[in-house]
Amino acid sequence: MYDFITVGGATRDISFFTDQGVILDNKKDILRQKILAFESGAKIKVDKFYYSYGGGSANAAVCLGNFGLKIACLAPIGDDHNGRMIVENLKARKIDISLIQKIPKAESGSSFILIAPSGERIIFAQRGANKNLIINGKDLLNLKNTKNIYIASLAGNWSSNLKKIFSVINIEKGQNVFWNPGMTQLIGGADKIKSYLKKTTILACNVDEALALIMNTEGYRDFNRKVLNNVESLIKIIHSFGPEIVVITQGLDGVTVFDGKKIIHRGVVKAKKCVDTTGVGDIFNSSFAAGWVLYKGNISKAINLSLKNAAVKVTHIGAQNSLIKL
Repeated sequence: MYDFITVGGATRDISFFTDQGVILDNKKDILRQKILAFESGAKIKVDKFYYSYGGGSANAAVCLGNFGLKIACLAPIGDDHNGRMIVENLKARKIDISLIQKIPKAESGSSFILIAPSGERIIFAQRGANKNLIINGKDLLNLKNTKNIYIASLAGNWSSNLKKIFSVINIEKGQNVFWNPGMTQLIGGADKIKSYLKKTTILACNVDEALALIMNTEGYRDFNRKVLNNVESLIKIIHSFGPEIVVITQGLDGVTVFDGKKIIHRGVVKAKKCVDTTGVGDIFNSSFAAGWVLYKGNISKAINLSLKNAAVKVTHIGAQNSLIKL
């Protein structure tokens, strides 16, 4: 029996730095409030490319595995060099790869990541094989028997896969579901995923994702903008959709957590330096999942662990490098 099965994507990533972009305020668009811009037609100099690994399922698997938990990663890869490198990386980090799906004649997922001097980044993601994830009978048996499930962003036929995953979840037996949905799952609003939200132990998202979920839900599309710019209002609305606990990360403004009774807000743990924020959401959310399990549902301790691991992550390039180990 696994402590966690992580479900989602796995990628091979290329990162590069540039200081030639300009941050523009775009507050008129609530979903695109900051824009990173470059001169049209310009040639941007890049000194070096960095190769690393990513994807929601793989990032969470590595992070959870660092805490001494038995982890299997359920994700698709292509039948190519990058796919083999993704598998070798997971094996080296002692993650069970028996649930990895190799998709014939497909390219593995990859990302091209532009990093600004502040460490903030823009990710150009090519889903590749991640679009071809199919939850089959073997996967369902493993999901049914695992202690906990961590669901990251899903591509492709995500609706069918979610239906299968949640069909085997048994919360009465103490099985926990930690869900960090992608924008693809959220832009349909809560109406399309409410039955799943009601079976979710902890739903984690950032502010933009929270806004997308609410603004695409019937009854909230023309909601008061002042209310939507208040995180405490957002988190209460999302909690009303069904999850037991809601976590909203707010970048440099920290994190807010609501369990239906108490709202907890914490500021970030200051990092020694900020090199790369790629994957920090995955690391924060999977660290919270680990803390929730290891500390027997103690939200405060889970937040502390998450903030510390996020502060360590941003000091290194790539999502999976030099994380906290227990």
